[in-house]
Amino acid sequence: MASLSPDPARPDIAAAKRIVIKIGSALLVGPEGLRGDWLRGLCDDVAAWRVRGADVVLVSSGSIALGRRVLGLAAGGALPLEQAQAAAAVGQIRLARAYEEALAPHGVSTAQVLMTLEDTSDRRRYLNSRATLQTLLSFGVVPIVNENDTVATDEIRYGDNDRLAAQIAVTVGADQLILLSDVDGLYTANPKTDASARHLPVVARITPEIEAMGGDPVSGLSKGGMKTKLLAARTAVTGGCAMAIAEGSVLRPLSAVAGGARVTWFLPDGDPQLARKRWIASMKPRGEVLVDDGAAKALGQGKSLLPAGVTGIGGDFGRGDPVAVLGPAGETLARGLVRYTADEARAIAGHRSAEIAEILGYEGRAALIHRDDMVM
Repeated sequence: MASLSPDPARPDIAAAKRIVIKIGSALLVGPEGLRGDWLRGLCDDVAAWRVRGADVVLVSSGSIALGRRVLGLAAGGALPLEQAQAAAAVGQIRLARAYEEALAPHGVSTAQVLMTLEDTSDRRRYLNSRATLQTLLSFGVVPIVNENDTVATDEIRYGDNDRLAAQIAVTVGADQLILLSDVDGLYTANPKTDASARHLPVVARITPEIEAMGGDPVSGLSKGGMKTKLLAARTAVTGGCAMAIAEGSVLRPLSAVAGGARVTWFLPDGDPQLARKRWIASMKPRGEVLVDDGAAKALGQGKSLLPAGVTGIGGDFGRGDPVAVLGPAGETLARGLVRYTADEARAIAGHRSAEIAEILGYEGRAALIHRDDMVM
């Protein structure tokens, strides 16, 4: 793989604090089945990034490609929905086990996370998914995420793991997203048919001209072409996450990117936390949470809002809805995504977090609004 001189605008993958890696089917599954050597090389890189202190999330295709081999379905081409779902069910368990076995020698634990479009478009599901992924990362676990093909229908599908990976990157607040694919980046035209096509090492802004450079899928196993990658890039950079399209067939693909391999980087619009704060601030509140002086002071110090500091609840809202946080004089202090319904919030208002289980009858979350879900 060719190397390039470091570009001053090119992000440094070695410095990533939280990184999402998307693995395409064509890299993971070959004519003879799972490419074990390649997977072990990838996991060597993942373990090295974990040693550096980075959180890593893997968004992996391959379950249908693996499952269709086990079921004896013809290779290549689209399957009827019910056959694709059956193949996914068979292949997903093998895919998860393969990652577990490849990372276990490094002392790295894995978790399987299956998602659909509904899980990130619905605020309640989004918050639950985010909380689960954040907790897994806090334990040093590497989540293996895939679209839940066994239950998803066309109406609730992402349709490709490029866009799913971008949404996961925004959900977990990743600073970098790497799409490992069978192409080494974005070109001004199709390099296979146009000798004048020029590789773009860095894209500072996704313009209509850039969008027009998208093409069709180039692999029989891969669904995502350049168009889907550009859609993923728009989601990622808007969420403050840099994204790279990289040719990933080498045995240590992350090391190759870190070493200057030819890729296309899409530069982010701000950082993930600021992008998330802007998103929360733009929402219309569906209710109000009134707090006392002590809670107002704690919020000013960057702390989460606990039920003990709440003096009143206004409006009718659900879990994950945006609410306004009002101070003792009725002044707006913050906006945030609340972790309880309005009725639940009224029941626990003024009580210590340790009392939540007794009041509600189940173990709830300590914070009414977590600081990561709040903008002052």
